[in-house]
Amino acid sequence: MNVFIQRSLFILLTSHIFLLSGGVVAAEPKLIDDFTLGPNSGWVTKEFQGKNTYRPAIEDNIPCLKAESNGTASGLVYMIEYDPSQYPILIWKWKVDDIIEMGDATSKAGDDYAARIYIVFPSFFFWNTKSLNYIWANRLPKGEAIPSTFTSNSMMVAVESGRGNIGKWVEHRRNIYEDFEKYFGSPVPDVSAIAIMTDTDNTGGQASACYGSIHIDSAEKSAAKGH
Repeated sequence: MNVFIQRSLFILLTSHIFLLSGGVVAAEPKLIDDFTLGPNSGWVTKEFQGKNTYRPAIEDNIPCLKAESNGTASGLVYMIEYDPSQYPILIWKWKVDDIIEMGDATSKAGDDYAARIYIVFPSFFFWNTKSLNYIWANRLPKGEAIPSTFTSNSMMVAVESGRGNIGKWVEHRRNIYEDFEKYFGSPVPDVSAIAIMTDTDNTGGQASACYGSIHIDSAEKSAAKGH
């Protein structure tokens, strides 16, 4: 089966199964992981084309998960069900060593990123499952968003782009509830999974990145912090 179809089916099918089985409901603002001891037991590895290396590291005195990809694509998926109207803020930090020279979000052949984080919104009919795909884009300008070249149910949102901040830690705070409404224009379902991935399988290139702490938070608490 085509690897691109495998990716889409994995996210869709996994979300559908998790939706039916219930899952763990987040009752308060939550640290997903800070990778101090490596990925916690909630993460599940999924290989699409070969296997990346994900290992605990410390860079600039910040604990993180170091991802290295060499013509490969594998990700880590964290299954968690929660109401994004209660906890709409996704907070994470990351750092990339470089962008992917041949990467291009507008082309299937260029659909590779040094760093990306997914938020998955399931549907009872799994083919309607949607995702917000926050990317460190190669060419797509920061702030722009386009549908994935493989499915309109996945929006590629360039929260960072190009080489301006390579080698630097960058923190992002996104209101996933507002983003879903903006990009899909439909009622916002519960979240079913968060995933991270560094991938170079389409371009055959190399990439490395560090993923720092990932949190979900309430809008009220984030506003109180000045964000």
